[in-house]
Amino acid sequence: MRLGVLDIGSNTGHLLVVDAHGGAAPLPTSSHKQPLRLAEMLVQGGPDDGAVSREGIDALTAFTAEARTVAEDKGCEELLAFATSAVRDSANADAVLDHVRERTGVEILVLPGDAEARLTFLAVRRWFGWSAGRLAVFDIGGGSLEIAAGRDEAPDVAWSLPLGAARLARTWFGPAAGGPAGGKVGGPMDEDTLREGRRRIRAEIARDAGHLLRGGRPDRAAATSKTFRSLARICGAAPSAQGSLVPRTLPLAELQAWIPKLSAMPLDDLARLPGVSPGRAHQIVPGALVAEACMDVFDLPALEICPWALREGVILERIDRLSILDDR
Repeated sequence: MRLGVLDIGSNTGHLLVVDAHGGAAPLPTSSHKQPLRLAEMLVQGGPDDGAVSREGIDALTAFTAEARTVAEDKGCEELLAFATSAVRDSANADAVLDHVRERTGVEILVLPGDAEARLTFLAVRRWFGWSAGRLAVFDIGGGSLEIAAGRDEAPDVAWSLPLGAARLARTWFGPAAGGPAGGKVGGPMDEDTLREGRRRIRAEIARDAGHLLRGGRPDRAAATSKTFRSLARICGAAPSAQGSLVPRTLPLAELQAWIPKLSAMPLDDLARLPGVSPGRAHQIVPGALVAEACMDVFDLPALEICPWALREGVILERIDRLSILDDR
């Protein structure tokens, strides 16, 4: 069947159209995406503190309407729509989703953080297969960091932390926290701000690190998301043009050598780095600190980059349900 998967992330809205059936990898046929930056469109202060702004609601509604039209034009039998951290954590999540449904007819499901981690883990497990053994998976989104680990297709442990790159760029490294003016990380960043951000990120991750560590050292550790892909590209990984089957890794030593350079770069220079889009350049330093912390806290010398992530996990779970019904 042809499925449309509408992913409302903290940075981007992305519709992926795939041909899917049991026993085969989902085959992407088209993609439609747009920067939404919902994580950066939250009201700060006042009675509406933490709510998605009117601008954000209008942008989300317009994009959802576009995505529905594209899905219909591409012949999708079903549209699976879900939202992650930016909507999930907003003070007016129910009102936002009601507004979108009334205007577009699209019902958007809000994924809990642990479900997001679990579905991402499923996608990575299917990509690497059973030979990966005990697998650890890390996913830095715009609003949150997801961590999961286990030996099966369902992880033994899965949790979510408010350590997304866009969230940190806005709340921890912006002017209010002593970062550069203009609300964007763009260096040279104050050393005290960088040190305090690193300390807080590591403390947040280490607090629940035992969830993963008690199960033993992972046989394989993988990372997904645009942030990890961009960091791997900066550190020398192959460009996306070479295809998804080319192995890519993010080595800790390389990343640690780059972080001082990244934190000293103006925003324009960050945007010119390989693999970095201008709209996400201000998120690179926060994302790098989270990635570094994940590898340090869990004693991982490198992370393998997996091209499959949450969207593929949603698709695979849907295919599995269809296959079970077909068998009956």
